[in-house]
Amino acid sequence: MTSEQPELRGIDLARRALEEARAAAKANGKSVGQGRASPVRRLRAGGRKYSGWSGAGPDQRDPQLLASLTGSIAKSRGWSGRVAEGMVFGRWPSVVGEDIASHATPLTLEGGVLKIAAESTAWATQLRMLQPQILAKIAAAVGNGVVTSLRITGPQAPSWRKGERHIKGRGPRDTYG
Repeated sequence: MTSEQPELRGIDLARRALEEARAAAKANGKSVGQGRASPVRRLRAGGRKYSGWSGAGPDQRDPQLLASLTGSIAKSRGWSGRVAEGMVFGRWPSVVGEDIASHATPLTLEGGVLKIAAESTAWATQLRMLQPQILAKIAAAVGNGVVTSLRITGPQAPSWRKGERHIKGRGPRDTYG
């Protein structure tokens, strides 16, 4: 009679496969440790060697905030100026305050000159008087030199010009009376 081994299933099959893998590794001269391996990592060639796990305090290996990562990427690629310009438009209410932002809209930023459209002529006049304070708020939020001066305009009046051709003069008002 032949002695047949029972068919292995589940955990027994996994244990046997593990024992065979360990025996094969020993035969090849590799040591197989029990338990968890030490997290010794080498960064690129010549990099620092970290041994052990990260402690309770912050470490370079910890997950980073997206804002700090994007800032460092923008700085390394020379995009800092463009990012700062974008922050003026993207964070306008937090940069100048909710009250000013509800009555004024930034239009363009070219060569350090920020063009702002006010909702009324009264607000345009008020913003012109507050210009030094607005420039200080922008410099504090996005950095010095991003915005050097402001050009504040009131609302645009409707144009009486219709069509491609135009004759100089007062327009439709000169035909009355």
